[in-house]
Amino acid sequence: MLASEKLAIAAHLHVLMRRKVGRVTDTEWLASNAEYAAAMVRLARQAAAEGGHADLAEWADKLAQCWEPAPAKPVSALPGLGRAWVGGAVRNEPVSPDPEAPRYIGGLR
Repeated sequence: MLASEKLAIAAHLHVLMRRKVGRVTDTEWLASNAEYAAAMVRLARQAAAEGGHADLAEWADKLAQCWEPAPAKPVSALPGLGRAWVGGAVRNEPVSPDPEAPRYIGGLR
């Protein structure tokens, strides 16, 4: 997730917490410090449960998801690699570009 997306979610949660709970948070710190974000997520979820604020819980969940580690990409998803059966096992091998594909030839004039 991009830092700007994380900051946008943190800002939205900040506004909701200020309006509904009366709690002021540090938006930049929410987007850059996992411990502070986890503490504010717990506080937001608790306030949402007590006050019946479903949108507060929703945005707390979004911020929590920002801090979860991203799943690793499978090797076959990397550009330039394809799969080939070799000796009964799958191996990743470089894939040559299609010779029939149109290409830009020339330079800037």
